[in-house]
Amino acid sequence: MGNRRDRDSEGRARNARPRDGLGRPLPYGAEGVARQPEGVVRTPEETVGEAQALLAAGRPFHAHEVFEDAWKSGPEGERSLWRGLAQLAVGLTHAARGNATGGARLLRRGAGAVEEWAGGGQQQPYGIDLAGIVAWARELAETVERGGGPVDARARAPRLRAS
Repeated sequence: MGNRRDRDSEGRARNARPRDGLGRPLPYGAEGVARQPEGVVRTPEETVGEAQALLAAGRPFHAHEVFEDAWKSGPEGERSLWRGLAQLAVGLTHAARGNATGGARLLRRGAGAVEEWAGGGQQQPYGIDLAGIVAWARELAETVERGGGPVDARARAPRLRAS
């Protein structure tokens, strides 16, 4: 019985399994949702626009990957902002998957990171409504903790920019 795990030539895991819209692995051969390319360097405005489109489409897992790219490639002084936004997207992902504990925890952690970053004086970097995002995350954390099952990721998606 050989090793059937999907590994590259150096033994690192490849994530070749198809995934659903919330990033959950599907059986090999199933039709999944196209993955976000990793390691893409975008402008902050492109990051916000692409992440918002993914959130509005009910794909917070994919939005998290866009924020993660910004976190890893952006200026040092902005990394905690992008990391906090990535945590919020993962929190919504967990809430949509029905993981209330993990969802609420990540929503609060991300809200705290964004709030802490905003404490440095910038309230709307790249048009992002940080106060609105923090309020959205904390309210959603309370909602998922109260129960009722998974949330609809599309219906509960945040608006990153103020109207």
